[in-house]
Amino acid sequence: MKLTSINSFITVTALFCFTYANAQQKPSTKKVTKTSTKPAATKKTAVNAKKVAGLAKSLTDTVKKGGANTNNLPKDNSNLSEEIVVTTAYKPVLADAVKIRRNPNLENTEPFKAPLSYNALDKTLRQDDEIRELPAMTIPRETDPDVQNSYVKIGLGSLKTTYGEVYIDNGRDEALQVGGYLKHILQNGNLYQQKAGRDEAGIFGKTIGGESTLSGRINYGYRSNYFYGFDQFNPPTILNVDKQHFSTLSGEAELAKNYKDEEEQFIYSTKVSGYTFSNAFSAKENNVVLSGYINQTVNQFYAGISGKIDFTTVKDVAYSFNNNIISANPYLKFQGEKYKIDAGVNIVNEFGASTRFHLFPAARLEFQVIPKYVRLFAEARGDVNKSSIRDFSETNPFLGQNINIQNSIDQLDLSVGLKGMLAPGFGFKASIYRNSVKNMPLFVSDFDFTKGNNRFAVIYDGGSARINGFNGELDYKPADELDIFGRIELKDYQLATEAQAWNLPKFTLTAGTTIHISDLISVNGSLVFRGNTQDRVSSTQIVNIKSFADISGGIEYKATKRLSVFGQVNNLLGNSYQTWLYYPNYGFNIFGGVGYKF
Repeated sequence: MKLTSINSFITVTALFCFTYANAQQKPSTKKVTKTSTKPAATKKTAVNAKKVAGLAKSLTDTVKKGGANTNNLPKDNSNLSEEIVVTTAYKPVLADAVKIRRNPNLENTEPFKAPLSYNALDKTLRQDDEIRELPAMTIPRETDPDVQNSYVKIGLGSLKTTYGEVYIDNGRDEALQVGGYLKHILQNGNLYQQKAGRDEAGIFGKTIGGESTLSGRINYGYRSNYFYGFDQFNPPTILNVDKQHFSTLSGEAELAKNYKDEEEQFIYSTKVSGYTFSNAFSAKENNVVLSGYINQTVNQFYAGISGKIDFTTVKDVAYSFNNNIISANPYLKFQGEKYKIDAGVNIVNEFGASTRFHLFPAARLEFQVIPKYVRLFAEARGDVNKSSIRDFSETNPFLGQNINIQNSIDQLDLSVGLKGMLAPGFGFKASIYRNSVKNMPLFVSDFDFTKGNNRFAVIYDGGSARINGFNGELDYKPADELDIFGRIELKDYQLATEAQAWNLPKFTLTAGTTIHISDLISVNGSLVFRGNTQDRVSSTQIVNIKSFADISGGIEYKATKRLSVFGQVNNLLGNSYQTWLYYPNYGFNIFGGVGYKF
């Protein structure tokens, strides 16, 4: 039963395959004669059916025998196509079309072609073998970095310290600079009324023209302190702890010709400056100064003259007078490859409360000992040193009333020394000198504790004093990250009428350093050492003021490009030293704060 079903299935399949293959073949090029009689068609169809039946039987036998009999298949298959007549039209069945699921590209990828225009150069061809000068290459303009020229700082610390600083300007402008600043610091010591403060404010401006530069500034300063000093081991019964303050309003304006690299150049400068000063008592001081110079260069020679006119009015409870000075300094300068010579005189005339005329030398020589490294210099000059209440109060803020005002005279100052560089970034300057000074001012104590007064006065050495000394300076800066500097002074005083150079040290040392550990952290430090000094309490009593050392340091951390944090430590050793008799300085103190650039 199963075999019969298989044979039937194979027979039907074979019949379908051959019928389909015959229908797909191209029509034969041989002309087929059509017959209109149906019986004829039926006969041919019957013959083909017999052959197909025989082919099916052969295939059936092949299946039964496992495909071994293949010889019974028709050898000429072309006869099938010639004998089959198709009586119906071919209707092909097509599958569904495959849909294109792709969006069109809407971007315009055609490149843009700019219109081109050509200009022919009408130049004559030159045939020369000479090497011509190459045109200078244009340097591309650099982008200005983000530099903040303005900043603000505020801070607080021990000893009730308050600190503030503001600086503002108009930025990087080569032709115009305008700005202003504010500064404040106030500290309270551990002693009664040991207070001191300083406030400053100012505006400035500078405009640079094609031929000259005009600059000017206006400043105001206010300082305050109390008279808190007394002998801690013998306190007085009465003490006038009065408040002292100093107020100064100053200003200046200058017009100067710009420097040009010319062989024969004429330069000039003129300046007007002045100030008005007052303190908590009745002292007042007004000053106006007109100064300037002209200079003409001829080859290696420089000829010129400088001068000034100084008008000053000084007032206090016990006096009121004028202290005026007019001076002129004509000079000639010679400069060569290894030398430089300045030769001139300094003519000074004092008029006002006293009238005196002076003629001083003004000469200087420099000679190159080791080219590019060491230079020898020598100098001889003299001048009148003007005395003023403002300058004295800057040095000693504990002065009393009716300060004696006299001008001192540098009769002859001689110095010789060496300066230059020992190595790249290692500069030095060393000199020995001998000065002859007439009417040299000295600070002495003028205490009267029976009346509660603890103040200082100014006296003058009556004759000509001689000062012999040595100055040495070093500055080591091997890179931008490190800078170390220092200065040492040794002096020997030989006075005419006074026993000692009161309150003047014979040895001082100042040094400091700045270290940029990284782009974010900077450290600075300073050292001040001052030798022993003496003060005259009375005509028979001399008090020794011990030497001292003061070490201070600070650190700054840049949190961002604009924001920074800083700290400052003063008097690290905690010494209660005295700069002035009975006036100890502030002890250890620290303060810090933040800064912002804009």
